[in-house]
Amino acid sequence: MDTKTLKPERKPDWLRIKLPAINDYSFIKEYLSQFDLHTICESGKCPNMAECWQQKTATFIILGNNCTRNCRFCAVNKTKPLPANPDEPEKLAEVIEKIGFRHCVITSVTRDDLPDGGAEIWHDTISAIKQKNPGITIEALIPDFNGDTNSLDLLISSKPDIISHNLETVRRLTPEIRIKAKYQLSLDVLNYIAGSGITSKSGIMLGLGETPAEIMETMDDLLKINCRIITIGQYLQPSKENCQVKKYYSPSEFEQLKTIALEKGFKFAESGPLVRSSYHAIKHISNR
Repeated sequence: MDTKTLKPERKPDWLRIKLPAINDYSFIKEYLSQFDLHTICESGKCPNMAECWQQKTATFIILGNNCTRNCRFCAVNKTKPLPANPDEPEKLAEVIEKIGFRHCVITSVTRDDLPDGGAEIWHDTISAIKQKNPGITIEALIPDFNGDTNSLDLLISSKPDIISHNLETVRRLTPEIRIKAKYQLSLDVLNYIAGSGITSKSGIMLGLGETPAEIMETMDDLLKINCRIITIGQYLQPSKENCQVKKYYSPSEFEQLKTIALEKGFKFAESGPLVRSSYHAIKHISNR
């Protein structure tokens, strides 16, 4: 895999996509607006949104839109977060019931300002969704909770089908890209999740300056702590304030990485330029 095959300043054709029309799903947007809820599908302008909504899946953000960290790859607001809304779990559970989603991914900003990192809201949200929507499957895409096992235990006790926590990048680049987050701490969190008996999952972005050897090392690190589901996608610079793209990987390179991941022992590997953490998430349930 050649790390210098494409100039980073020119976005290749396979990334020059037109966002799909979602007029057929305007009722979903109406519900979200009515209950003051948000999806990463919309806020992230995800190119896979229509495909996922058609399959009755979505990724919801809880605990507000303001993050207490300042990761250099992310464009989420960094202003002071508002207090957690105790009504949010029931509101989200009701919207999911009204729309008829059969699978959902729940994620959140990092809330270092809360003593439990938001774990109680996480627990109550997943519990409320399951109670109001029997048969639904849930993936929790979580922050690291600073590695606090009490917070992790509270989350685990709500019994989502999958708990995902993204490494985002390789070990060497983590201090530069994720700032406060620590590579080993994220591995410890994933190891703790796997030890609980719940399926763990992680994802990385490529194009930040990693080497092929470091990608292999990251895969091996995940396999060592029994993480068997991985997503690999292209990093895209969301604003001028964020890290620049160092390399655009070709579709064939992503396909090669998928083959390598499966050969190494991952049960499921989603790898492609437009792959995001929750892409085809419902399929990961059957690959646990």
